[in-house]
Amino acid sequence: MSKVIFLLGPTASGKTALAMSLVDQLAERFPLELISVDSALVYRDMNIGTSKPDAATLEKYPHRLIDLIDPTEAYSAARFCCDANAAIADAIARGKTPLLVGGTMLYAKALLEGISAMPAADAGVRRELETQLIEGGLPALYAELQKVDAVTAARLKPNDTQRIQRALEVYRLSGTPISQLQTRSQQASPFMHKTLTIGLAPSERTVLHARIAARFHAMLAGGLLEEVRALRQRNSLNPDLPSMRAVGYRQAWQYLEGNIDAHALCETGIAATRQLAKRQLTWLRSMAAAEVYDCLRGDLAQAVGKSVVNFLAAPSAD
Repeated sequence: MSKVIFLLGPTASGKTALAMSLVDQLAERFPLELISVDSALVYRDMNIGTSKPDAATLEKYPHRLIDLIDPTEAYSAARFCCDANAAIADAIARGKTPLLVGGTMLYAKALLEGISAMPAADAGVRRELETQLIEGGLPALYAELQKVDAVTAARLKPNDTQRIQRALEVYRLSGTPISQLQTRSQQASPFMHKTLTIGLAPSERTVLHARIAARFHAMLAGGLLEEVRALRQRNSLNPDLPSMRAVGYRQAWQYLEGNIDAHALCETGIAATRQLAKRQLTWLRSMAAAEVYDCLRGDLAQAVGKSVVNFLAAPSAD
């Protein structure tokens, strides 16, 4: 049985640096191939706000599943599973061990456990829901969801516009509550590889918060606003697209629209990134099989490297 490694963790936990260190450590004995597990890195022309490795880094440490689509397009967990499985198979065929690195836990979970048989987005239904939202308000949509899918309504916050609309869209398209569909696997077969999942989590949350703040300020200094300004000049983009709702881009767009000032840009951008990290850590804690390491420990690369070597060196049953 072939082996696959997952390296998962919250934003600013040092995943990319650790992944590149592992590539260097194991280059001779166990060559690794990096595969991105990141819902923002799939977009072309979104480099600064996504902390995408620069061209020189990517040349030395190639990553699969980066720069796949235009920011006008949508990506999904289902498409990720298809792309990731193809990249994994290709790496294994060339004698390399796939190392999947990122923080989009939904994608990792979908790949490992399968995904729900959800209908694709429908522009017509979405327009209907947008009209209802404008005319009747979000409470009316939430009340409708409570009637057709009480399980999902109880799970969502009454102000979660995006998920409420998606749940109603799924119900109108399929006639089945999204809560029921989420229990059905769409994947034809389970993940057939032997896996090692490494998780990174900080022992001191305040240190991670400081890293997040420093990185957001570095993004601004590095040209985040200029990057978003260039994207906004494309008439095909709008703030409701999934790409422009990404953390950092959403706040930068609001600033360029004149809706918030520079202070609010920093405050909301950092706060949103901290909330993202909190959600990522919650996902990580739900992965019982993960070996979780303190991302702040000084010997992190050595400790994780030892675990990876033990995993890859152990006999594997077919």
